[in-house]
Amino acid sequence: MERVDGIDVTACERCSDLCESRSQIVNGTGVEDASLLFIGEAPGAREDEQGEPFVGRSGDVLSTTLRDCGLVRSDVRIANCVRCRPPENRDPTTAELTNCREHLEREIESVDPDFIVTLGKVPSQHLLERDVAVTKEAGSVVEHRITGTPRRIVICLHPAATLYDRSQKETFEQTISEAVSLAGAGAESGQSRLSEY
Repeated sequence: MERVDGIDVTACERCSDLCESRSQIVNGTGVEDASLLFIGEAPGAREDEQGEPFVGRSGDVLSTTLRDCGLVRSDVRIANCVRCRPPENRDPTTAELTNCREHLEREIESVDPDFIVTLGKVPSQHLLERDVAVTKEAGSVVEHRITGTPRRIVICLHPAATLYDRSQKETFEQTISEAVSLAGAGAESGQSRLSEY
């Protein structure tokens, strides 16, 4: 049985492993007409517990970086490729990503962001449909069609990368700052730079 309420999924049984490992479905949060849509991989233990994406240590890094750019979480939209926690926090399988793709595409179409920021390798590769060397490509803006609509995608490191390797912190912060500036979303970004693309 499957139920959807707008862009929120309220019931889904497409992935048997995820149905067993989740305690709840974790939908996206934030404004539904955001100029910036951040997309991660899948909920972890804390996200599964609280029913919100990016609320653990990685979430703290993202929230702090957004705040430094003049934004709070409620100014943007934050979601995941897969809405249910994989067992042992493993990466979602190709089948699981495919099963959840329709929900993600519906959210992207509804939010209609100026820029999508992919947080890490899994969402970057899933949305761009190619191999992505995230460390090398972080900060790149790539145009790619999703459900026939050209979308501007900013490739970004996962915030957890800054916790495991402090040398990645500057790259992560610069990428988020650039995305905020491009979308004209920050308190001090002034005129949007959308015309550059």
